[in-house]
Amino acid sequence: MISLLPSILSILVIADFVVGNFANVFIALVSCIDWVKGQKIYCADGILTALAVSRIALLWVILLNWYATMYNSAFYCSIVSTFAYITWIVSNQFSLWLSANLSILYLLKIANFSSLFFLHLKWKAKRVVLMILLGTLVFLVCHLAVMSIDEKMQMRACEGNLTLVIIMEDIVCLSNMTVFTIVHVVPFTMSLMALLLLFFSLWKHLKKMQLSGKGSQVASTKVHVRPMQTHGSVISFLLLFFIYFLAQIIAKWNAWQNNLVGMFFQVLGLLYSASHSFILIWGNRKLRQAILSFLW
Repeated sequence: MISLLPSILSILVIADFVVGNFANVFIALVSCIDWVKGQKIYCADGILTALAVSRIALLWVILLNWYATMYNSAFYCSIVSTFAYITWIVSNQFSLWLSANLSILYLLKIANFSSLFFLHLKWKAKRVVLMILLGTLVFLVCHLAVMSIDEKMQMRACEGNLTLVIIMEDIVCLSNMTVFTIVHVVPFTMSLMALLLLFFSLWKHLKKMQLSGKGSQVASTKVHVRPMQTHGSVISFLLLFFIYFLAQIIAKWNAWQNNLVGMFFQVLGLLYSASHSFILIWGNRKLRQAILSFLW
Protein backbone atom coordinates (compact mmCIF):
# COMPACT_ATOMS: atom_id res chain seq x y z
CA MET A 1 0.00 0.00 0.00
CA ILE A 2 2.87 2.37 0.87
CA SER A 3 4.54 1.66 -2.46
CA LEU A 4 1.29 2.57 -4.25
CA LEU A 5 0.88 5.89 -2.40
CA PRO A 6 3.42 7.85 -4.54
CA SER A 7 1.66 6.65 -7.70
CA ILE A 8 -1.73 7.63 -6.32
CA LEU A 9 -0.43 11.04 -5.30
CA SER A 10 1.13 11.50 -8.73
CA ILE A 11 -2.24 10.78 -10.36
CA LEU A 12 -3.86 13.36 -8.07
CA VAL A 13 -1.18 15.92 -8.96
CA ILE A 14 -1.77 15.40 -12.68
CA ALA A 15 -5.54 15.59 -12.20
CA ASP A 16 -5.26 18.82 -10.17
CA PHE A 17 -2.89 20.23 -12.77
CA VAL A 18 -5.26 19.51 -15.68
CA VAL A 19 -8.38 20.69 -13.87
CA GLY A 20 -6.69 23.79 -12.45
CA ASN A 21 -5.26 24.82 -15.81
CA PHE A 22 -8.65 24.37 -17.48
CA ALA A 23 -10.37 26.56 -14.89
CA ASN A 24 -7.74 29.31 -14.94
CA VAL A 25 -7.39 29.36 -18.72
CA PHE A 26 -11.19 29.57 -18.95
CA ILE A 27 -11.28 32.56 -16.55
CA ALA A 28 -8.52 34.39 -18.43
CA LEU A 29 -10.08 33.63 -21.83
CA VAL A 30 -13.57 34.83 -20.89
CA SER A 31 -12.21 38.02 -19.32
CA CYS A 32 -10.01 38.78 -22.33
CA ILE A 33 -12.90 38.19 -24.76
CA ASP A 34 -15.11 40.59 -22.79
CA TRP A 35 -12.25 43.07 -22.68
CA VAL A 36 -11.89 42.98 -26.47
CA LYS A 37 -15.65 43.21 -27.05
CA GLY A 38 -16.32 46.01 -24.59
CA GLN A 39 -12.99 47.83 -25.03
CA LYS A 40 -12.76 48.04 -21.22
CA ILE A 41 -12.17 45.75 -18.30
CA TYR A 42 -13.65 46.12 -14.84
CA CYS A 43 -11.52 46.01 -11.72
CA ALA A 44 -12.86 42.64 -10.55
CA ASP A 45 -12.34 41.11 -14.01
CA GLY A 46 -8.79 42.46 -14.11
CA ILE A 47 -8.00 40.88 -10.74
CA LEU A 48 -9.56 37.58 -11.83
CA THR A 49 -7.49 37.57 -15.03
CA ALA A 50 -4.23 38.34 -13.21
CA LEU A 51 -5.09 35.72 -10.58
CA ALA A 52 -5.72 33.11 -13.27
CA VAL A 53 -2.40 33.86 -15.00
CA SER A 54 -0.44 33.67 -11.74
CA ARG A 55 -2.05 30.34 -10.87
CA ILE A 56 -1.30 28.89 -14.29
CA ALA A 57 2.39 29.66 -13.71
CA LEU A 58 2.13 28.29 -10.16
CA LEU A 59 0.60 25.02 -11.34
CA TRP A 60 3.35 24.50 -13.93
CA VAL A 61 6.08 25.14 -11.36
CA ILE A 62 4.50 22.73 -8.86
CA LEU A 63 4.20 20.03 -11.54
CA LEU A 64 7.84 20.60 -12.56
CA ASN A 65 8.96 20.34 -8.94
CA TRP A 66 6.93 17.16 -8.43
CA TYR A 67 8.43 15.55 -11.53
CA ALA A 68 11.97 16.44 -10.49
CA THR A 69 11.39 15.26 -6.92
CA MET A 70 9.70 11.97 -7.73
CA TYR A 71 11.20 10.80 -11.01
CA ASN A 72 14.19 12.79 -12.23
CA SER A 73 16.23 14.67 -9.63
CA ALA A 74 18.99 15.29 -12.18
CA PHE A 75 16.54 17.48 -14.12
CA TYR A 76 16.87 20.14 -11.41
CA CYS A 77 20.20 21.66 -12.31
CA SER A 78 21.20 24.91 -10.58
CA ILE A 79 19.81 27.18 -13.31
CA VAL A 80 16.48 25.34 -13.63
CA SER A 81 16.10 25.13 -9.86
CA THR A 82 16.75 28.85 -9.36
CA PHE A 83 14.39 29.86 -12.17
CA ALA A 84 11.66 27.53 -10.87
CA TYR A 85 12.03 28.82 -7.31
CA ILE A 86 11.86 32.47 -8.39
CA THR A 87 8.80 31.71 -10.54
CA TRP A 88 7.17 29.95 -7.60
CA ILE A 89 7.83 32.89 -5.26
CA VAL A 90 6.42 35.45 -7.69
CA SER A 91 3.38 33.42 -8.82
CA ASN A 92 2.57 32.19 -5.32
CA GLN A 93 2.76 35.65 -3.78
CA PHE A 94 0.64 37.31 -6.46
CA SER A 95 -1.87 34.45 -6.24
CA LEU A 96 -2.28 34.98 -2.49
CA TRP A 97 -2.46 38.77 -2.59
CA LEU A 98 -4.75 38.91 -5.61
CA SER A 99 -7.16 36.58 -3.81
CA ALA A 100 -7.07 38.85 -0.77
CA ASN A 101 -7.56 41.87 -3.03
CA LEU A 102 -10.62 40.24 -4.53
CA SER A 103 -12.09 39.75 -1.05
CA ILE A 104 -11.45 43.39 -0.17
CA LEU A 105 -12.99 44.56 -3.44
CA TYR A 106 -16.13 42.52 -2.72
CA LEU A 107 -16.28 44.10 0.74
CA LEU A 108 -16.07 47.63 -0.66
CA LYS A 109 -18.66 46.92 -3.35
CA ILE A 110 -21.20 45.01 -1.23
CA ALA A 111 -21.01 46.20 2.38
CA ASN A 112 -22.76 49.32 3.64
CA PHE A 113 -21.29 51.27 6.56
CA SER A 114 -21.93 54.86 7.55
CA SER A 115 -18.29 55.50 8.45
CA LEU A 116 -16.77 58.34 6.43
CA PHE A 117 -13.50 56.43 6.19
CA PHE A 118 -15.25 53.37 4.73
CA LEU A 119 -17.25 55.52 2.32
CA HIS A 120 -14.01 57.14 1.17
CA LEU A 121 -12.45 53.71 0.59
CA LYS A 122 -15.62 52.59 -1.19
CA TRP A 123 -15.41 55.58 -3.51
CA LYS A 124 -11.70 54.93 -4.15
CA ALA A 125 -12.00 51.13 -4.46
CA LYS A 126 -9.79 50.87 -7.53
CA ARG A 127 -7.09 52.98 -5.94
CA VAL A 128 -7.23 50.86 -2.77
CA VAL A 129 -6.73 47.70 -4.81
CA LEU A 130 -3.83 49.26 -6.70
CA MET A 131 -2.12 50.43 -3.52
CA ILE A 132 -2.38 46.97 -1.97
CA LEU A 133 -0.84 45.42 -5.06
CA LEU A 134 2.01 47.92 -4.96
CA GLY A 135 2.51 47.10 -1.30
CA THR A 136 2.96 43.42 -2.14
CA LEU A 137 6.07 44.35 -4.11
CA VAL A 138 7.79 45.18 -0.81
CA PHE A 139 7.23 41.63 0.46
CA LEU A 140 8.26 40.23 -2.91
CA VAL A 141 11.56 42.12 -2.87
CA CYS A 142 12.26 40.96 0.69
CA HIS A 143 11.50 37.35 -0.22
CA LEU A 144 13.75 37.44 -3.28
CA ALA A 145 16.52 39.13 -1.28
CA VAL A 146 16.44 36.39 1.37
CA MET A 147 16.50 33.75 -1.35
CA SER A 148 19.53 35.41 -2.97
CA ILE A 149 21.41 35.50 0.35
CA ASP A 150 20.57 31.85 0.96
CA GLU A 151 21.94 30.83 -2.45
CA LYS A 152 25.15 32.80 -1.92
CA MET A 153 25.69 31.07 1.41
CA GLN A 154 25.24 27.67 -0.20
CA MET A 155 27.78 28.57 -2.87
CA ARG A 156 30.31 29.64 -0.26
CA ALA A 157 29.67 26.44 1.66
CA CYS A 158 30.51 24.47 -1.47
CA GLU A 159 33.70 26.51 -1.87
CA GLY A 160 34.76 25.60 1.67
CA ASN A 161 34.12 28.96 3.35
CA LEU A 162 32.10 27.58 6.29
CA THR A 163 32.83 30.30 8.85
CA LEU A 164 30.44 32.86 7.39
CA VAL A 165 27.88 30.16 6.68
CA ILE A 166 27.80 29.00 10.31
CA ILE A 167 27.39 32.58 11.55
CA MET A 168 24.69 33.57 9.07
CA GLU A 169 22.80 30.28 8.76
CA ASP A 170 20.43 30.84 11.69
CA ILE A 171 19.84 34.48 10.72
CA VAL A 172 18.97 33.62 7.14
CA CYS A 173 16.74 30.72 8.23
CA LEU A 174 14.87 32.96 10.66
CA SER A 175 14.53 35.71 8.04
CA ASN A 176 13.30 33.21 5.46
CA MET A 177 10.63 31.80 7.77
CA THR A 178 9.62 35.30 8.90
CA VAL A 179 9.10 36.55 5.35
CA PHE A 180 7.37 33.29 4.40
CA THR A 181 4.97 33.59 7.35
CA ILE A 182 4.20 37.27 6.72
CA VAL A 183 3.57 36.69 3.02
CA HIS A 184 0.98 34.02 3.87
CA VAL A 185 -0.54 35.33 7.11
CA VAL A 186 -1.15 38.94 6.04
CA PRO A 187 -3.38 38.18 2.99
CA PHE A 188 -5.22 35.51 4.99
CA THR A 189 -5.89 38.02 7.78
CA MET A 190 -7.09 40.61 5.27
CA SER A 191 -9.48 38.12 3.68
CA LEU A 192 -10.75 37.01 7.09
CA MET A 193 -11.41 40.62 8.14
CA ALA A 194 -13.22 41.28 4.86
CA LEU A 195 -15.44 38.25 5.43
CA LEU A 196 -16.26 39.25 9.01
CA LEU A 197 -17.14 42.79 7.93
CA LEU A 198 -19.39 41.42 5.19
CA PHE A 199 -21.27 39.30 7.70
CA PHE A 200 -21.47 42.24 10.10
CA SER A 201 -22.91 44.42 7.35
CA LEU A 202 -25.49 41.74 6.54
CA TRP A 203 -26.40 41.40 10.22
CA LYS A 204 -26.92 45.18 10.51
CA HIS A 205 -29.00 45.16 7.35
CA LEU A 206 -31.25 42.34 8.58
CA LYS A 207 -31.66 44.08 11.92
CA LYS A 208 -32.82 47.25 10.19
CA MET A 209 -35.20 45.31 7.98
CA GLN A 210 -36.90 43.80 11.02
CA LEU A 211 -38.11 47.28 11.91
CA SER A 212 -39.67 47.83 8.49
CA GLY A 213 -42.49 46.10 6.61
CA LYS A 214 -42.17 42.44 5.71
CA GLY A 215 -42.58 43.10 2.00
CA SER A 216 -39.75 45.56 1.82
CA GLN A 217 -37.76 43.32 4.14
CA VAL A 218 -37.95 40.36 1.80
CA ALA A 219 -37.14 42.41 -1.29
CA SER A 220 -34.28 44.33 0.28
CA THR A 221 -32.85 41.27 2.00
CA LYS A 222 -32.76 39.42 -1.31
CA VAL A 223 -30.88 42.30 -2.86
CA HIS A 224 -28.34 42.21 -0.06
CA VAL A 225 -28.05 38.43 0.31
CA ARG A 226 -27.67 37.73 -3.42
CA PRO A 227 -24.22 39.35 -3.64
CA MET A 228 -23.18 37.42 -0.54
CA GLN A 229 -24.24 34.20 -2.25
CA THR A 230 -22.65 35.23 -5.53
CA HIS A 231 -19.34 36.09 -3.90
CA GLY A 232 -19.49 33.38 -1.25
CA SER A 233 -16.19 32.18 -2.66
CA VAL A 234 -14.54 34.25 0.09
CA ILE A 235 -15.53 31.61 2.65
CA SER A 236 -14.26 28.77 0.50
CA PHE A 237 -11.08 30.71 -0.18
CA LEU A 238 -10.38 31.00 3.55
CA LEU A 239 -10.83 27.26 4.06
CA LEU A 240 -8.68 26.34 1.08
CA PHE A 241 -6.13 28.97 2.04
CA PHE A 242 -5.79 27.48 5.53
CA ILE A 243 -5.18 24.03 4.03
CA TYR A 244 -2.64 25.53 1.62
CA PHE A 245 -0.86 27.43 4.40
CA LEU A 246 -0.67 24.26 6.51
CA ALA A 247 0.73 22.35 3.54
CA GLN A 248 3.38 25.01 2.93
CA ILE A 249 4.42 25.02 6.59
CA ILE A 250 4.86 21.25 6.64
CA ALA A 251 6.74 21.32 3.32
CA LYS A 252 8.97 24.07 4.71
CA TRP A 253 9.91 22.31 7.93
CA ASN A 254 10.11 18.71 6.70
CA ALA A 255 12.22 16.90 4.18
CA TRP A 256 9.13 16.19 2.13
CA GLN A 257 11.13 14.89 -0.84
CA ASN A 258 11.41 11.58 1.00
CA ASN A 259 8.43 11.93 3.31
CA LEU A 260 5.06 10.51 2.28
CA VAL A 261 3.25 12.78 4.72
CA GLY A 262 4.93 15.83 3.23
CA MET A 263 4.10 14.60 -0.26
CA PHE A 264 0.45 14.30 0.73
CA PHE A 265 0.38 17.88 2.01
CA GLN A 266 2.06 19.05 -1.18
CA VAL A 267 -0.88 17.59 -3.10
CA LEU A 268 -3.25 19.48 -0.77
CA GLY A 269 -1.35 22.66 -1.59
CA LEU A 270 -1.92 22.02 -5.28
CA LEU A 271 -5.61 21.46 -4.57
CA TYR A 272 -5.90 25.08 -3.41
CA SER A 273 -4.85 26.53 -6.76
CA ALA A 274 -7.10 24.17 -8.70
CA SER A 275 -10.27 24.15 -6.61
CA HIS A 276 -10.53 27.84 -5.74
CA SER A 277 -10.59 28.78 -9.41
CA PHE A 278 -13.73 26.69 -9.93
CA ILE A 279 -15.28 28.30 -6.87
CA LEU A 280 -14.58 31.71 -8.40
CA ILE A 281 -16.22 30.61 -11.65
CA TRP A 282 -19.34 29.43 -9.85
CA GLY A 283 -19.47 32.56 -7.71
CA ASN A 284 -19.25 34.92 -10.69
CA ARG A 285 -22.48 35.16 -12.69
CA LYS A 286 -20.78 35.94 -15.99
CA LEU A 287 -18.25 33.11 -15.66
CA ARG A 288 -20.94 30.72 -14.44
CA GLN A 289 -23.13 31.42 -17.45
CA ALA A 290 -20.15 31.09 -19.79
CA ILE A 291 -19.07 27.70 -18.45
CA LEU A 292 -22.67 26.38 -18.45
CA SER A 293 -22.99 27.45 -22.09
CA PHE A 294 -19.67 25.78 -22.84
CA LEU A 295 -20.73 22.53 -21.16
CA TRP A 296 -24.07 22.52 -23.02
